Amino acid sequence: MHSNLFRRCAIPTVVLAGLVFGGCTEDTAAPDAAGLPIQPLETGAAPGSLGPKLSSGAGGALVLSWVEPLGAAHRLRYSRFTGGAWSEPRTAAAGEDWFVNWADFPSVVPLSDSLWAAHWLASQPAGGYAYDVLVSLSQDGGANWSAPVKPHDDGTPTEHGFVTLFPSGSATGVVWLDGRQMATAAKAGEIRGMTLRAATLAADRRIGNEAVIDDLTCDCCQTDVATTTAGAIAVYRDRTEEETRDIYTARLVNGAWQPGEAVADDGWTIGGCPVNGPVIEADGERVAIAWFTAADEEPRVRVASSGDAGRTFSAPIDMASRDTSGHVGLALLPENGLAVSWTCGLPDGNTGVCLRALSGTGEPGPLHVLTGDAHVPTLSVPQLARHGDVLVAAWTEKAGGDTTIASARFPIASLR
Repeated sequence: MHSNLFRRCAIPTVVLAGLVFGGCTEDTAAPDAAGLPIQPLETGAAPGSLGPKLSSGAGGALVLSWVEPLGAAHRLRYSRFTGGAWSEPRTAAAGEDWFVNWADFPSVVPLSDSLWAAHWLASQPAGGYAYDVLVSLSQDGGANWSAPVKPHDDGTPTEHGFVTLFPSGSATGVVWLDGRQMATAAKAGEIRGMTLRAATLAADRRIGNEAVIDDLTCDCCQTDVATTTAGAIAVYRDRTEEETRDIYTARLVNGAWQPGEAVADDGWTIGGCPVNGPVIEADGERVAIAWFTAADEEPRVRVASSGDAGRTFSAPIDMASRDTSGHVGLALLPENGLAVSWTCGLPDGNTGVCLRALSGTGEPGPLHVLTGDAHVPTLSVPQLARHGDVLVAAWTEKAGGDTTIASARFPIASLR
């Protein structure tokens, strides 16, 4: 049975109603309203699958991973994008004690031509939201996988998840949200919340370079990491003692994580986690970040860019407003352009995946709907990635009572 993470990490009802059930607005579009030539892609995912994750790697590798049921157990499946299609799915791991939900999903990441990494979540005996991160390595491009290892050794019956895997020299970098400090009672006036932590995993699976990046973050928003010419940069949703939960970055400089800095001053003060993490992409010194905010009860999808490896960012540009529940995707385009995707409301009351391009001069293009008349669960996190001259999207959709993984491609040249 899938755990419902939204019960604990929830937007207050008044805000949720505006995000999920908002009526048709200027950002609402009919399927194919802008004439995008979308080609569906067969994924081979079994009924009941969920949690798609697109991961790009060295040498242009693009991998789609997801979780699917296997009797009373689950397994982590993955395919490589080759020849314009998804390859036959393979299995990275399987188990009966997995923690499976729509928001905190596993991944298979091609870190180099030979080094791949995979992660998933395992429930602890304490049950509830007590679960651990498990990471497995492949030294032969995903053909064979090592025994898993935990990047954390605190042993507390708390949440460990929302993981991002990234290349860190010859090792595997791991960033995750960690609830260990909530295992002990807070002193008067003290907030003991979620932390953002990092470590590396060597080829022999030894853990090193353990660090606390931020000692108070939002509880259950996805994290992301990109690699620039100046090193890795992580993006996440911060949390202040006043419950402001805006988007922050932290850069890895000379082996040390620098203090987090706000990307923009949204000022979203909210009493619960919105379960809506940011995404980041980089190419050399060029960096872009996309995220969701509902500050002042105005839902928006925003994007900001950097030309100095994330040291500074431009003023944010709003890509969508009002009729969006966020869950963003991002891809860098030629000539300093970019594309952003998000979950959006459609005129028939359904939820779809919308996309809009932004030119290198900051001009937003028309709104596209990628999902046609498919039923996309509102509580899902669609994915977007660039592969050469095409964009590839993946999302969870529901048909006949079962979820499954859908995917599509379309040429970048068709975006206007």
